[in-house]
Amino acid sequence: VSISVKSTTIVNGMWGSQQEYETQGSGSGVIIAQNDDYLYISTNHHVIDGAKEIIVTFANDKTFKAEVKGSDSDYDLAVLTVKLSDIDSETIGAIRCISIGSSETLNLGEPAIAIGNALGYGQSVTVGYISALAREVKMEDNTMTLLQTDAAINPGNSGGALLNLKGQLVGINSAKFASTEVEGMGF
Repeated sequence: VSISVKSTTIVNGMWGSQQEYETQGSGSGVIIAQNDDYLYISTNHHVIDGAKEIIVTFANDKTFKAEVKGSDSDYDLAVLTVKLSDIDSETIGAIRCISIGSSETLNLGEPAIAIGNALGYGQSVTVGYISALAREVKMEDNTMTLLQTDAAINPGNSGGALLNLKGQLVGINSAKFASTEVEGMGF
């Protein structure tokens, strides 16, 4: 799914003044489960952190309000819910829960498919390879051990699916290194 968030940013001005601005962001998510009442969507914590409103857009371009069920900043993961009673039958027929694979069975050089909401344009797909299986990556105050891929991970792809060739979820797109010296380092 594509995720759009609205947040409020407070900017401190000169002489102690403060100004509030509504900001918008985008990310991606993966439908991971469904019960009688809710659809459960995984994403990254940083996608929804501080959001006042979260809207998910499904493959058929229908949008619905989502709520945060739980979130963990240390692992940069969050789970959203959408009430099934809010979702129309056309959308229910167009969506599916993802099949979960195992990142432990991946091999270096194995093809990888990244799906996400690149730059907020809607769903997009990039392909590449598993470049490293257990890369230690320092992110702000936390070091995580992550998969590395050269499939393009762009702003808005955060929270999206990293798939194996069977179409199974093997990772969640979380970060990339970006500089003039680095190309194709997504995690």
